[in-house]
Amino acid sequence: GDTGDSGDSGSFDGTIKVAVAGPMTGDNAEYGIGFANAAHLMADQWNADGGVTVGDKTYQVEIVEYDDKSESDEATTIAYNIVSDPDIYGVIGHFASGICMVAAPIYQEAHYVNISPTSSHADYSSIGDYIFRNNTVINVETLTGAEIAINDLGGTKIGVLSIDTEWGQSAGNAMEENIASLGAEMVLRQEVSETAVDFATEIANFQAAGADVIMIAGMYGTVGPFIVAMQNSNYIVPVVGCSNAYTDQLLEYAAQAPDIDVYAPVSFFAGNPDPAVQEYVAAYTEAYGAAPSALTTQAYDSVGILLEAIERAGSLDREAIMQAMFETDYPGMSGQTTFDEIGDAQKVFTKVTIADGAWTVAE
Repeated sequence: GDTGDSGDSGSFDGTIKVAVAGPMTGDNAEYGIGFANAAHLMADQWNADGGVTVGDKTYQVEIVEYDDKSESDEATTIAYNIVSDPDIYGVIGHFASGICMVAAPIYQEAHYVNISPTSSHADYSSIGDYIFRNNTVINVETLTGAEIAINDLGGTKIGVLSIDTEWGQSAGNAMEENIASLGAEMVLRQEVSETAVDFATEIANFQAAGADVIMIAGMYGTVGPFIVAMQNSNYIVPVVGCSNAYTDQLLEYAAQAPDIDVYAPVSFFAGNPDPAVQEYVAAYTEAYGAAPSALTTQAYDSVGILLEAIERAGSLDREAIMQAMFETDYPGMSGQTTFDEIGDAQKVFTKVTIADGAWTVAE
């Protein structure tokens, strides 16, 4: 929208509604509320900029919130309510993968574009051509991790440590594939329990194998104690985690392991000095009193991606909007974003590291 209108509703030819569906109450309410906050912020920015231009008409954007309570029955009811409203042209949500899997077939059947900012279930996006996710699957994220380990740090013999959960195993497998694809050698893969805190055996094994960088498929609760154990064993090589390592809690462990360089790929980094990111963080913080999270930011971008697709489609035909979604190349706050042929987001990640007790962009 670049018509320069004041945002006075009298200057719009109509309203395009965007549904935001997620847990607004209950245990996961912070996520649903974050989705809604982000969506309102993006819609306000479009409306202030003249709205959405479709052909020779301009439309005001209206966000409509639906609370699925993170319950399957409620999500089903909501999805049917949404597709019964012909003025809704897209759905941002839901939050949990299981809930997304319940609602998506209803949107697919009705030809309503659905973008989940957070669904990680492998099968979600293949439910149909109207179903997209604006978060990456683990193989995309771990490719950036492998690029840090091999291209940036010069590692040739990579060790992989993974936790023995379904996620840990799939992330570890993705790391192995990506290490091989970049031409380095995976010298040892070790699996530990999610609650393990003593890593003496694993460290001795990695040392014996000559690993010059360790990639870890685990949360900060594994990465943290592991780097402290490395420091105490005087095994000084860099560590590359996943985006879930990017937490304030990990900084406390890093303070006890000053010689271990820690890196992670993230889709969104609030401390990114990029002026566009700083402007967004400031606007969000001013509106809602706290900095946005990565998941909230993926919801923010999802609204922008949808509205740009509607403008590109040049009509409010649902199939045309869906086709335009596949042509997305969006400069999001959560990374430059495109979609592959099944609707999975491909993103350019930001590489972060810990320096002077804080997370910072890795040079």
